[in-house]
Amino acid sequence: MKKVVSLISSQCLVFLLIKLLLLLLSETVMAEPRAKTVLITCGHQLEHNTTIFVPNFVATMEKISEEMRKTGFGTAVVGTGPDTNYGLAQCYGDLSLLDCVLCYAEARTVLPQCFPYNSGRIFLDGCFMRAENYSFFNEYSGPGDRAVCGNTTRKNSSFQAAAKQAVLRAAQDAPNNKGYAKGKVAVAGASNQSAYVLADCWRTLDKSSCKACLENASFSVLGCLPWSEGRALNTGCFMRYSDTDFLNKEQENGSSRGNVVVIVVAVVSSVIVLIVGVSIGAYMWQQRYIQKKRRGSNDAEKLAKSLQHNSLNFKYSTLDKATGSFAESNKLGQGGFGTVYKGILADGREIAIKRLYFNNRHRAADFYNEVNIISSVEHKNLVRLLGCSCSGPESLLVYEFLSNRSLDRFIFDKDKGRELNWEKRYEIIIGTAEGLVYLHENSKTRIIHRDIKASNILLDAKLRAKIADFGLARSFQEDKSHISTAIAGTLGYMAPEYLAHGQLTEKADVYSFGVLLLEIVTGRQNNRSKASEYSDSLVTVAWKHFQSGTAEELFDPNIELHDDHNTNVKDEILRVLHIGLLCTQEAALLRPTMSKALQMLTKKEEHLAAPSNPPFLDESTMELHDTSGDPFYPLNAADSVATMSLSSFYPR
Repeated sequence: MKKVVSLISSQCLVFLLIKLLLLLLSETVMAEPRAKTVLITCGHQLEHNTTIFVPNFVATMEKISEEMRKTGFGTAVVGTGPDTNYGLAQCYGDLSLLDCVLCYAEARTVLPQCFPYNSGRIFLDGCFMRAENYSFFNEYSGPGDRAVCGNTTRKNSSFQAAAKQAVLRAAQDAPNNKGYAKGKVAVAGASNQSAYVLADCWRTLDKSSCKACLENASFSVLGCLPWSEGRALNTGCFMRYSDTDFLNKEQENGSSRGNVVVIVVAVVSSVIVLIVGVSIGAYMWQQRYIQKKRRGSNDAEKLAKSLQHNSLNFKYSTLDKATGSFAESNKLGQGGFGTVYKGILADGREIAIKRLYFNNRHRAADFYNEVNIISSVEHKNLVRLLGCSCSGPESLLVYEFLSNRSLDRFIFDKDKGRELNWEKRYEIIIGTAEGLVYLHENSKTRIIHRDIKASNILLDAKLRAKIADFGLARSFQEDKSHISTAIAGTLGYMAPEYLAHGQLTEKADVYSFGVLLLEIVTGRQNNRSKASEYSDSLVTVAWKHFQSGTAEELFDPNIELHDDHNTNVKDEILRVLHIGLLCTQEAALLRPTMSKALQMLTKKEEHLAAPSNPPFLDESTMELHDTSGDPFYPLNAADSVATMSLSSFYPR
């Protein structure tokens, strides 16, 4: 214990020293390194061997550092095999070498937060850095490309025209100027107002790749208008526009002895911070992993003992017989957490059995959490847990069997969608809302589901909704405003503030519910694919149509088949879409509570506020391993991320 305290104390001391040094530097030199973090994304693959990976990573950063001091750009490759480290860093063209070194020092200090994952990239306002276990130097586009928009000030049409001109000009000029361009365009009719822009390609790209990257970036960043600022964070380039002059003045990169000393001090300090931070991070991560593994095992043991004489306990042999020894013909679905089977008990009852593979029970905590939460709640719109078995070769959860399985089978299928007219869809919406109100406000403890989506809404024989899959649910005390937790859920349904900061409130479920409303109205999934006719997510498309008064164009044709020319029905559908947009507003404070959302749905005469903009956050570009074989039965949680790397905005 003393050793840990000593290590942490040393880390804190070095951290304070580096921050003090950087503070002194800012006082002694007129530098603006623009070292604010805009975005950090981490990979999803764990490093292969810590004792090899960490030295390789540190060596890569040091090699790049040598080049950054000379040219403001560097690449390095260290190691062989699965722990080979490929690194690239570059400062944007308007930074002096001194500013560049300071920005890089910040980047290499922050990026190790991705450990124990073996890859990551960080965009700062003055520089970029990326590390991978493969050669990426010629890549110019990828699934992680996105725009980050300012959301505080809307600008008029004159500024928008100037910004568009500046962005397009920079995208055109940069490929012919070694990948770099900056400039400003005066705003027509406004004295002393301009749109400022910077564009920069990584120096490993050829001219054609740079041009292609900036074309994509300019299209993406112009989507931020009318906001006053936007950044395109692309695989091979960076672009930014703003109404504020963020550009550094052109200056010579002096080589005075004082500047050299400052640079050496900053670099040496950052190396110390990096080594100490990575070492402590590795040690503390290892300790957390060991403790979590022990805790999961203890939870499973406690659960087994408590259920041994409990009515919730099923014998493994009973469930094995009910499923025909888990016959393939009884399989309902399969996912990353296990497989779901249909079973018939000796008394003729039909059941759904979720068969979990723990790999020596390292996921016992998730199993314990699901049993603990769902066994403590009871509501007509929540799927009922009949029991479980944790004494056999694998752990099993037993649920009531719902013959119509899940909502996504209907609304995303052109043929089966006809079975759900608007009246049925509306009943499903109300049932889901009532179930969430119960979880948030009326159960013994506040419960946040964290994974509301169409595949987790089961339908009984009468097509009544029941919320399923509580494996990711969390409960917390009344006096807590939020809880901080590892990010988990399904991409496309996670609220932006939760995705960004990991702070969980009921408003995360409200956001997911809003996405669900839009999907029920349109028959389209929010998570877009390459084959989609839209380049935006469904939330963004719906908001744009709502603003332009063309929302009816989004209605699922299957609804029109039942209720063509029915004005009242169309008004009701528009109202539900409106409420969906209120639930998916970017600011969590503006979203209604679930009880308020239910009130707006049932009291149709109640006035609805105009929705503010949704998050222009491209969640679909974040990578996700989906091991789902059949997405139609939700108990597999196949489309969910149980523990996801923090690929999001970091608060600074």
